[in-house]
Amino acid sequence: MRVALNRGRSFVVLALCCLVATGHAFSQAAPTAEQINAKADEFMNASVRVNHFTGTVLIARDGQPIISKGYGMADYELNVANSPQTVFRLGSITKQFTAMAIMMLQERGKLSVADPICKYLEKCPAAWQPVTIRNLLTHTSGVPNYTDSPDFFEKEATAPYTSAGLVDVFRDKPLRFAPGEKYEYSNSGYHLLGLIIEKTSGAPYARFLSENIFKPLGMKSTGYDDSRALVPNRARGYIQTGDSFVNASYLNMAIPYAAGALYSTTEDLLRWDQALYTERLVSRKSLDEMFVPFRDAGPGIGYAYGWNVGKRFDRQMTAHGGGINGFSTHIIRFPTDHVTVIVLANSENARSSGIANNLAAIVFGAKYTIPVERKTITLSSATLDKYVGQYELAPNFIMTITNENGSLMAQATGQGKTELFAESENVFFPKVVEATFTFVKDAQGQVTGLVLRQGGRDNPARKIK
Repeated sequence: MRVALNRGRSFVVLALCCLVATGHAFSQAAPTAEQINAKADEFMNASVRVNHFTGTVLIARDGQPIISKGYGMADYELNVANSPQTVFRLGSITKQFTAMAIMMLQERGKLSVADPICKYLEKCPAAWQPVTIRNLLTHTSGVPNYTDSPDFFEKEATAPYTSAGLVDVFRDKPLRFAPGEKYEYSNSGYHLLGLIIEKTSGAPYARFLSENIFKPLGMKSTGYDDSRALVPNRARGYIQTGDSFVNASYLNMAIPYAAGALYSTTEDLLRWDQALYTERLVSRKSLDEMFVPFRDAGPGIGYAYGWNVGKRFDRQMTAHGGGINGFSTHIIRFPTDHVTVIVLANSENARSSGIANNLAAIVFGAKYTIPVERKTITLSSATLDKYVGQYELAPNFIMTITNENGSLMAQATGQGKTELFAESENVFFPKVVEATFTFVKDAQGQVTGLVLRQGGRDNPARKIK
């Protein structure tokens, strides 16, 4: 699920702040639990006031919550507040559970991640013959991402697809590159992994995860989302429109499937987090394999099996986000420090990744920014046209800027589009993450590049097209 889906419905991930390393400036002594709680609550109250955040956050150290609190409403119509027991759609956080299921099946001798996927898939096209399970896990398969299709969610979200039937949408499309050649986020790959899990285990995807992960870990509020099922404490999903909300559009959950169809709570995700320090599900060898990056997924970040892996605040970090109709989510783990930050929001516009990064900064005494209201101005479409182009943030990591009906849109390599709002003639910001885009001009007034400021760092990018 690649957020933005525009506004976050691509069941993933990677928001911009996941891909750009945050600053390394630290304050003196590390904050105490009491200080973290107070600062985190202050930050979250500002997020509610300025950005209308609605959801639940959890910060834990050594498995013990420092703050575990709900903000805003789980259901505005029924006046039900969010709490640590509120259930949210996870979006692409689902992928780490799919990856774990694959590793469990590998340990049981049912498959190998080195196997070609056509060994397990029916009507496998010739183009997929060289694709391995590992390629699907690491987004290096070249299989086109079905959620990138224009207007996919507007046109296809309510179609009566089955999980197997959805493959027809992308089965006959050519690979975007040779398998293993590079990283490109693909919900299609994780969708196929779900089918492989079913083929090799002999059980439906939802049941396999329930019986082999959720029940053994005591994750009683986690499962595969279904609009027909009665789910206690389920949050309603929203889209923010100005200072208010409207209900998110319907989505057939067979579409996100193994790429983004799970639901959970912050409390259950903490149980999951703690299990990853143990061998309760798989051996240490398999766990180590899961967290080894296979290809770079952006500056300072690699992609392993269902996780982004890199450094933040000079500490080892694993993270993933999700965006799906009505919801925005993020989890960050600092394994060496035994610190976990989880943000689950029932608004697809929520800046979950930015919130998670700022809360992590609070834990480690690093710099963070309390939300303040940013004023926008309106620019002519002709002015916006000056900024259209491609900007290179790093090798093979491009920011594409487009003008779509008078709205400036940014799309990083492997991500969905995000709308940018003008703060001045050449300074823009997205509302889904904490970041600033400043376009740079030469003496003749021609745009030559941009500077992406995020997490206290300036990341320059030259215009290449």
